[in-house]
Amino acid sequence: MDERDLVRVRARLEDFGAGIFAGLRRSDQRATGLRYLRGLMLDGRRKSMQPMAERLGVDHQQLQQFLTSSTWDVAGVRRRAAAAAIDLVTPQVWVVDDTGFPKDGKASACVARQYSGTLGKVANCQIAVSVHAATDAASAVLNWRLFVPESWDDTCVAGSDGKPANVHARRLRQQPVTRDAAGAKKPHTRVQVPPAEQIAQIRRRRAASKVPDTERYRPKWLMALEMLDELAEWGLRPPLLTADAGYGQVAEFRQGLTERGIAYIVATTSSTTAQPGDAQPVEVPYAGVGKYPTPKYPQPARSLKDLALTHGADTARLVRWRARLPAAARTPDQRVGELSGHFFALRVRPAGRVIRRGPHRGDDGVLPECWLLVQWPPGQDEPSDYWLSDLPTDTPLAELVRLAKSRWRVEHDYRELKTALGLDHFEGRSWIGWHRHVTLTAAAQLFLTQLRLTRPKAAGQT
Repeated sequence: MDERDLVRVRARLEDFGAGIFAGLRRSDQRATGLRYLRGLMLDGRRKSMQPMAERLGVDHQQLQQFLTSSTWDVAGVRRRAAAAAIDLVTPQVWVVDDTGFPKDGKASACVARQYSGTLGKVANCQIAVSVHAATDAASAVLNWRLFVPESWDDTCVAGSDGKPANVHARRLRQQPVTRDAAGAKKPHTRVQVPPAEQIAQIRRRRAASKVPDTERYRPKWLMALEMLDELAEWGLRPPLLTADAGYGQVAEFRQGLTERGIAYIVATTSSTTAQPGDAQPVEVPYAGVGKYPTPKYPQPARSLKDLALTHGADTARLVRWRARLPAAARTPDQRVGELSGHFFALRVRPAGRVIRRGPHRGDDGVLPECWLLVQWPPGQDEPSDYWLSDLPTDTPLAELVRLAKSRWRVEHDYRELKTALGLDHFEGRSWIGWHRHVTLTAAAQLFLTQLRLTRPKAAGQT
């Protein structure tokens, strides 16, 4: 948007800001918050503080102080924005996802060499976990968390007993093996830093970025459950939750959703194991001592790929789930078409140690039953995608497919947030500054979504 566009929607933006920033006690904070939103929405390649300040005609230190040291509650702004987003979007699903923020240096909060699905490789970056409300027509971010890598948590350093204090820390991996041109093993050398020095280095980095002592490494799926709990405390609950295989393949994540009463349809991997839906456990002979054994399934659990191959590709049906988005160069007489694929669904009972030990499983040894949705492209030797869902047994196949494919809108979120609103342009190093920037960026996107839905021909909107 340019200055003229912002002038045209000035009254609406002020009303929007009055609601989002209602909890900020000082008028100068509310004014700077509104100014920051304007800076994010104004046209410009960079949305870091100095370029934004130049476009706004203010001192960049004013924006920097507002993000990094001013005393305002970012959680309160996020809560009001989330409530406004739910009212505006009326979501069909909530989506859990994560995204990467490439970085050049090592000083930004929680930056590390780690895998980013956004980048498709291991890179020096920050990772953010997010929850979105979505329909096919619109979407909005509800909550954010910055992922804390193990290298930013001193409780992940092994103690004198060889074990880290953090229960979520990964076990120490074996030293990697490298080979020379002839294929022979070469010794792998890595500088070993004493634990005390590692802890001191981590604590210095955390102090420099002002990472709260309560923020520690835990897996992304657990962060997602924590955000869902926070949203529930705000009175917001999902009608249905979906996520990619990075979350859906984790039994603890699916179990956490079940324990919270949240229905789900989540992608998973072909190697996830399950019993067929009609499998039943059998009694195990009693040895005469101790407690009676729990009934067990007579056959070992099989991979979802194996179950799908047994079911067969000839059972897959053509399903159309939504219209294609129109191309920018499309002429009015060109048909848009529909997205379609071949799917089948069957009932399965996901297996695994976590599920076997889960509190929801009774003494009869029966594993909980759910849907396995499979996409199998014609002419392919095996399926391409798998989903698990606890939706009711009478859910039609077309509805399972439509809901499984509803994650696409999040890609629109990230594209607009990054390319148009500068989500990943924050150059500060502080923990609180990062969370404030992404919260305000999400608020700016929410305002633009409001314009799109109520004034689709507004300048700068599509």
